[in-house]
Amino acid sequence: MVRSLGARDEALRFVEASYPSVSFNARGNELSITGPAVEVPNILRLFEEVRGLVERQTTVTPAVLEQLVTMLHSQSAASPADILTHNILSSRGKTIRPKTLNQKNYVDAIDANTIVFGIGPAGTGKTYLAMAKAVQALQQKEVNRIILTRPAVEAGERLGFLPGTLSDKIDPYLRPLYDALHDMMDPDSIPRLMAAGTIEVAPLAYMRGRTLNDAFIILDEAQNTTAEQMKMFLTRLGFGAKMVVTGDVTQVDLPTGTRSGLRMAAQILLGIDDINFTTLDASDVVRHRLVADIVTAYGRWDEEQHAGPGNSVRSNGREPSHEH
Repeated sequence: MVRSLGARDEALRFVEASYPSVSFNARGNELSITGPAVEVPNILRLFEEVRGLVERQTTVTPAVLEQLVTMLHSQSAASPADILTHNILSSRGKTIRPKTLNQKNYVDAIDANTIVFGIGPAGTGKTYLAMAKAVQALQQKEVNRIILTRPAVEAGERLGFLPGTLSDKIDPYLRPLYDALHDMMDPDSIPRLMAAGTIEVAPLAYMRGRTLNDAFIILDEAQNTTAEQMKMFLTRLGFGAKMVVTGDVTQVDLPTGTRSGLRMAAQILLGIDDINFTTLDASDVVRHRLVADIVTAYGRWDEEQHAGPGNSVRSNGREPSHEH
């Protein structure tokens, strides 16, 4: 009971705030619930999921409860407890797992397909989860190496003004990938693995002319690729390889008039067997609560700005057909 309701009933207080029309009374090892008939079954299911988490040794915090409530409101048949206890990788006392239904679907898609596109805003875990799956594949000897790449388009003309060698100039744009690696692996082993070529972190331009066999390849910030770069990257696929392409189609930093390779790929490759497109949205943001609100507000503003004549939106409402 204590592990379900939290220290000093911290978790119970969160549930009470989420369901203001319902009253709760905890006594000893019993919890009584009184409220509208339409609400009580939802709360019963919530506590069944909480009990499932406790049985699997998962600490129930207000943050975990918030994820449970959000999942239950989505009316999905999937068990939130199953999603929140789906372990991908355990490293340095930390377990990496999906935290939303869409994230679980994304992880499952990576298992089931050779090429997966993870499209969504910042904070949805699309790159982090892909990196965790790459490290898992390497540890299980499903691949011989991990290749992490992203376009350095953000640098633009400023690249030449940065101090140091070419490697020093490129490094800031690859730093997020290094940071994620350090979360998932022993930091002391990373230089050794990079020196041996088992892990490679490089700008997208370094992929040209290569065939990548037995590798797990991640292309990050793919919205900043041109159509030609995206085609070049996808055709590097070799035998025994797996690719994950991540990006946010609302954050294109390409020069005006240049079409995003990620957007074009979503139109050209949709429906091809063994290629999956998974879309994540503001409900999948796992950073500070305000990040989801910010993403939603910017998305609403962006739609209003581009809702003029001649602009159409896909039937699933997820991606505008125009460039901006």
